[in-house]
Amino acid sequence: MTNVEVLFFDVLGTVVDWRGSIAAEAGSFLKRHNASHIDAAAFADAWVGRYDASVEAIRNGQRSFVPLDLLNMENLEACLKEFGLTPSALPRAELENLNLAWHRLEPWPDSVEGLSRLKKRFIVAPLSDGNTRLLVDMAKRAGLPWDTILGADVSRAYKPTPQVYLRACELLGVKPERAMLVAAHDYDLDAARRCGLKTAYVVRANAQDPSMAASVEPLDGWDYMASDLIELAEILKQVSERIPAMNRSGHKI
Repeated sequence: MTNVEVLFFDVLGTVVDWRGSIAAEAGSFLKRHNASHIDAAAFADAWVGRYDASVEAIRNGQRSFVPLDLLNMENLEACLKEFGLTPSALPRAELENLNLAWHRLEPWPDSVEGLSRLKKRFIVAPLSDGNTRLLVDMAKRAGLPWDTILGADVSRAYKPTPQVYLRACELLGVKPERAMLVAAHDYDLDAARRCGLKTAYVVRANAQDPSMAASVEPLDGWDYMASDLIELAEILKQVSERIPAMNRSGHKI
């Protein structure tokens, strides 16, 4: 573990509660527009449920890269129609503000403290499909203590494309085997592992991505597993204290 220099983090679902946050803001929006009969949680799931299909054209090269903010707006308009609402009949400023709910996602209760503890030993950075401004806004509002922020608009690719993981390692000057992805999603960890990164699975209730509902069955064999980021920090602290320290070339010091 002392060979690891950088911890990359999935953000949506792992560090922040996307489902609870989006459902809360959607509920307020629906109430203001006389649509309280629509279940806010179902609306949030339907909105995110369009995500994977919307990025597949980018992954396979049929569409040029566009940031998550644009994809979210396209999916929001389609979702509104699905629930019987007409986007053009709603104030544009209100739609844009609801779309910016993704910039205001609430952190899990352990996230800030856990990241702060991990930051003492490692470089910590998001590795997310969110665009850079989205991640910056989220970090400033939630107090997430990242060392740097690399949005998907830097690699211009979406997970689980290998370019996402390898480009992040390249930008931070770290070999994949000296980096680790921390995530609550099997498919993300599996892709990182295939690129040579170490992996840590964090258990998050109610954080699954509905757009990935048809993905492979849950995997295992991760390097570490923890119930939250505070526990992960403690696990890695104990591991590092048991293993002789190494320098960047892999030699004991």
